[in-house]
Amino acid sequence: MASARIGIIGLGTIGKAHWKVIRESSQTTLIAVADPTPSALDFARSEDIPAYADYCEMLENETLDGVIVAVPNAQHVPVALACIERNIAVLVEKPVADSVEDARVMCKAAEARDVPLLVGHHRRHNAAIQRVRRGIHDGLIGRPVTATVMYNQLKTASYFDLDWRRQVGGGPILINLIHEIDLIRFMFGEIHSLQAVSSNAVRGFAVEDTAAVLLRFHSGAIGTISVSDTAVSPFSWDLTSGEFDLMLETSDRMKRQKVSTHVFSGTEGSLTLPTLQHYHYRGVAEPGWRSDLNAEVLAAESADTYLRQVEHFARVIRREEAPLVSGKDGVRTLQATLAVKEAAATGQTIMLSE
Repeated sequence: MASARIGIIGLGTIGKAHWKVIRESSQTTLIAVADPTPSALDFARSEDIPAYADYCEMLENETLDGVIVAVPNAQHVPVALACIERNIAVLVEKPVADSVEDARVMCKAAEARDVPLLVGHHRRHNAAIQRVRRGIHDGLIGRPVTATVMYNQLKTASYFDLDWRRQVGGGPILINLIHEIDLIRFMFGEIHSLQAVSSNAVRGFAVEDTAAVLLRFHSGAIGTISVSDTAVSPFSWDLTSGEFDLMLETSDRMKRQKVSTHVFSGTEGSLTLPTLQHYHYRGVAEPGWRSDLNAEVLAAESADTYLRQVEHFARVIRREEAPLVSGKDGVRTLQATLAVKEAAATGQTIMLSE
């Protein structure tokens, strides 16, 4: 099995997370990186990896099977299109684009040239998430009824030193909530309609610091999501899943909180993430609130989510697997996330197309 020859465009925090796992995996080889910042170029060269300030120069000079696009959101489409035009497979970070229209342009270009396109909603590769999804599909919770999701944590003041994080588009809806929208779709299926409210009352920036969303699924199930970057709380995926530590290599400094941030409930039981608890009344003579709930913990392997993602990308490049998150799938998550912004701004219920 030939190792997939990978390039990275954009060597910020996420780009470096990809760098780490590409070099760890036996299925991938890091060939080159591109980033205009001197510090990124110096870092790459210190590790004996060819580095380019101009990503087009890298695409022309290096033989690449795939490229990871980890540049700022507004650059996703032009950079991805440059790769697609050269028949190079693309893993584009979330969100797939800034707008649904631009995302569709990318998808159509990839389809026209038959170039593999994978969207970097990395959580879908998490073993615990895949275990809960399998449990839902296997009927462990019966008919899905409710999904309850919390992403509430305090971001540091220095996080907002970058001006764009204080402006429209820089808040937790597009940065953090998009992960929750994709995850809830992965578990419960497509969203029929949604309502939302948002607030910037705490920080006072142009962008929101807090939001709440009410979702109705085509199945008839209902979901709620709360998100805030100004709330002191352990209830966020970053602080409970261990993924944040893997990405930043901070496991020696950050304590993983052992609480549930996601609860998926149905007529026969509930499943939680990331704690993998399974609550049910099976075997109880009269199921209901007056009887004791059975509580079990599902088993799931421990694995680096980013490593699983990049090795899936290698198999996508070799046409061994279809993308777990296709371009069109990424578009649907983006569409729903932008609908949250619209619903919060207008106070209207937003209907999502099938």
